[in-house]
Amino acid sequence: MSPRLIPMRLVTRLTWFFLAAMAVVLVGFSVAVYAIVSQHLHRQIDEQLASALNTLAAASEVGPEGLDWEPEERSLSFGPPALRGQFFWRVSDGHGKRVDGSATGAIDQGLARLAEGNGSPRRKGRLRDESGAEWEIVTHRHDSTPQIGDASHHNDHSEGKFSALVFGAAASLEEAKGSLRNLAVALTGISLVVWTFALISGRRFCQAALRPLTEMAEAARAVGVDDTAKRLPTQATGDELEDLGKTVNALLDRLGESLERQQRFAGDAAHQLCTPLTVLQGQVELALRQDRPEEEYRRVLTLFLSKTKHLRQIVDGLMFLSTADAEAMRPKLERIALDPWIRDHLKSWSHDRGSDVVYDVGHAGDCHVFVQPPLLGELMNNLLDNAKKYGPPGSPIRIRLSQTASDLSISVSDGGSGIAPEDLPHIFDPFFRAESARIRGTTGNGLGLSIAARIATIFGAGIIAESRPGQGATFTVTFPKSDPTDAGAIPKEQYSD
Repeated sequence: MSPRLIPMRLVTRLTWFFLAAMAVVLVGFSVAVYAIVSQHLHRQIDEQLASALNTLAAASEVGPEGLDWEPEERSLSFGPPALRGQFFWRVSDGHGKRVDGSATGAIDQGLARLAEGNGSPRRKGRLRDESGAEWEIVTHRHDSTPQIGDASHHNDHSEGKFSALVFGAAASLEEAKGSLRNLAVALTGISLVVWTFALISGRRFCQAALRPLTEMAEAARAVGVDDTAKRLPTQATGDELEDLGKTVNALLDRLGESLERQQRFAGDAAHQLCTPLTVLQGQVELALRQDRPEEEYRRVLTLFLSKTKHLRQIVDGLMFLSTADAEAMRPKLERIALDPWIRDHLKSWSHDRGSDVVYDVGHAGDCHVFVQPPLLGELMNNLLDNAKKYGPPGSPIRIRLSQTASDLSISVSDGGSGIAPEDLPHIFDPFFRAESARIRGTTGNGLGLSIAARIATIFGAGIIAESRPGQGATFTVTFPKSDPTDAGAIPKEQYSD
């Protein structure tokens, strides 16, 4: 079992991330400064040793008989007085025998060992003296070039003449090491001070940066089930927190609208179901109060059947509206030719006003759409029934098929009194019925146009209502035009003409 994670606030996590990043930066900066200063100090020591070897080499003279070393006749200068006690030198002949120098003890022995043997003219190394101090030593061998046939070069120590001299110098590293230690202590102290300041102030900075998020969280906790009007506070900071606040508020707007629609839908559904049930209950109670003639029972049963059919229509509509969104997420569409489908559907639309239907195909006869034919038939029936209800008998019910370069449309128009402008925005809401229809006593349950709009959404189509008072209403369904060569995500086995 994995260990349980200890909950940590976002402010704490950000603070630790900030402190960790600060620690990495400080350590990297300190290491870089230490390395640069160390390299500089050792380069200075190397330059001092090289300068000392050049001074020793300049003190010797090259003659036809070999190298001449007579330091008592010259003045040797190896740098500022500060180097005294921290610098030693040594001169030996080609065989390592000491000729002159200031080195003693372990330093002299180390220079002698470094000067022995034949190898590179310049050799470098390190050693520790009797006190444990560390020194850097370097030697340089300088050979003479005597004239051929001159026998004096066979004598390596004849009257101060040498065939080769080895110059050595030693510089103490303790001062550089002390400087580096002081630098390390200073860098460590400064880094700790800076990191401690970041530790103290970083949490406050993170809390200030996340204060809008904290305020939004507090406001969200204060929102109750019925507080649909409350929104999260947002500050015009132009950053991700402002965008988050606006996004959450937009979500709350949509949820509030959805809750309001559900509440209105539930109230309307209860009202629509209550009315026929009340009528049924009253008629049944009235029939049961005393014995009735057979014709009276037949009348009650006929009314009961009519109201039951009305209830069934309401329930079917509610069931469709509750499942249409889920079905719309996985449509199984077929590609159909729209013009012949409309003609066949109008033939099957059995109604006493079938003769009032006028179909105008114009130049849009050869067009195809992706639909579910049964649902398209339901959509057409709802629009035709709506036009039949609100258009007086004998007035035309016009159906027009048109197309543009990118889409095609089916419009159904009636010859009724039209829809009031204030009712148009709500015409597709479930159970909505215009006040004028209620006054005229037009039958209906207010679900037909809602179902038509939901079916259009399933097809990826749009539906709009246009009307002017006294001039009837027109409902237009606009489909995206189907291209058989670009069927998108619809499988080929679902195509049909």
